[in-house]
Amino acid sequence: MADSWATPRGEPGQRTDGSGQRADSSGRRAGSGHRAGSGERAAEYGRRSGGPAGPGADLHLDLPRGGGTGVRDALIRALRDAVRGGRLAPGTRLPSSRSLAADLGIARNTVADAYGELVAEGWLTARQGSGTRVARRVVPPEPAPPRTPPPAAVAATRPAYDLRAGQPDVSAFPRSAWLSAARRALTTAPNDAFGYGDPAGRPELRRVLADYLARARGVRAAPERIVVCAGFVQGLALLSRVRAKAGHREVGVESYGLDVHWNVMRGAGLRTVPLPVDQRGARTAELDRSAGLRTVLLTPAHQFPTGVSLDPDRRAAVVDWASRVGGLVLEDDYDGEFRYDRHPVGALQGLDPEHVVYLGTASKSLAPALRLAWMVVPDHLLDDVLEFKATGEWQSGALDQLTLAEFIDSGAYDRHVRGMRMRYRRRRDQLVAALAERAPRVRVTGIAAGLHAVLQLPLGTERSVVQGAAWQSLALEGLSRYRYREQREPNEPGPGPNEPEPIPDGPPDALVFAYGAPPDHAFTGALEALCRVLP
Repeated sequence: MADSWATPRGEPGQRTDGSGQRADSSGRRAGSGHRAGSGERAAEYGRRSGGPAGPGADLHLDLPRGGGTGVRDALIRALRDAVRGGRLAPGTRLPSSRSLAADLGIARNTVADAYGELVAEGWLTARQGSGTRVARRVVPPEPAPPRTPPPAAVAATRPAYDLRAGQPDVSAFPRSAWLSAARRALTTAPNDAFGYGDPAGRPELRRVLADYLARARGVRAAPERIVVCAGFVQGLALLSRVRAKAGHREVGVESYGLDVHWNVMRGAGLRTVPLPVDQRGARTAELDRSAGLRTVLLTPAHQFPTGVSLDPDRRAAVVDWASRVGGLVLEDDYDGEFRYDRHPVGALQGLDPEHVVYLGTASKSLAPALRLAWMVVPDHLLDDVLEFKATGEWQSGALDQLTLAEFIDSGAYDRHVRGMRMRYRRRRDQLVAALAERAPRVRVTGIAAGLHAVLQLPLGTERSVVQGAAWQSLALEGLSRYRYREQREPNEPGPGPNEPEPIPDGPPDALVFAYGAPPDHAFTGALEALCRVLP
């Protein structure tokens, strides 16, 4: 229960408690042994203050009975709320700690401590000869309450099956093996691992990655040329800033891809130039049509989202272009470990390490939450990349890096990837079989690798199928979602999200079905829901 202290104007000898009882001039209430100070003292304080009336004139403070830190904290909150709410105006002089302590019936040290805390926070000022006053400062308004939808509304908008591309089956994260690797890494971690660290990343992880990438992806890299990033997007942003600093103004991109990547490069000052994509991958011959183009972003092993691989002739052509014009190829190898029906396509970087930057990530092979990715950077760009990364860029945690290094070095990473490759292949085969039986008009493409497939639909049906999937609580995206769009100003008219700008010779209406995303127990239900909405 709290006591409310007040001295009403014109009644200098009386005050009320929280129950409305009056106290006599001696400061005692009927039926209560709780001491309260005299109203005369408050009135006298108001006469002596020489400024705006202090809290003795008309200030209510709700404090708990008793003493200790609870009363001190309550007094701090009460005074802070009075200032924030405007009841104590800037410049208002407060009672001395002795007077306020007597009026509230608490220890003087409690009031002094509360005043000192509020002075330190900037709410009050204290000067010799001037007493304690409310600081002359702008008091920010109370923040608006968070606009949190009710739980029922959140549940209603969450799909039963989320089959949008870009996420692996996170339920299959190898928790036990990762925990064991983390324990070993923490036990053997050198002392310097707990410092701020090298912007390039932990040397243990860079050494292990150099060996793994050479063995599994055909990447040519020394550990010194590997830069660890907090995700692929951070690496792309760093490279975009480096290219912009060097005077480049354009970057080639595939006509199907992720707008978040295009926007990252645009944010660094680069103009994106689309390269049409067909059944042989990006048309790399288009690079020579733009005189100022010296940088291109590609997904050569498994084009996202169409799923095709870059034709061998075009692979050779893009490397030849980069060497001839002094250009740079940014190779996004986002799911290079997952190949099913053919020998894995090696990294493009192996053909020309000085003109290709290799970018890999653990987001598809393990989990996006790790925020671990890596770049293999040519020597002539390494210093510039590290210079940008050292200026406030987010760093991946050293302990997570050490854990991943131990996880790879122990062979657990290879075992996990092999197991996930078999799991994803079984799902892909289930998808193909179900569509052949229940939706024979739908053709499946891009299934030789990766975690998603492209389901080609009859002309003009994509939008209706996506809408029908939403009614089945199935989150799906059409292929048009990934078609290239020029960036527009916020108020510039243009097609809506379901009315994309077409790219010449683009594929027909289609769905991008991420069979790798749901957990095993949900995949059958997701596949059944999909078949119900297909034409």
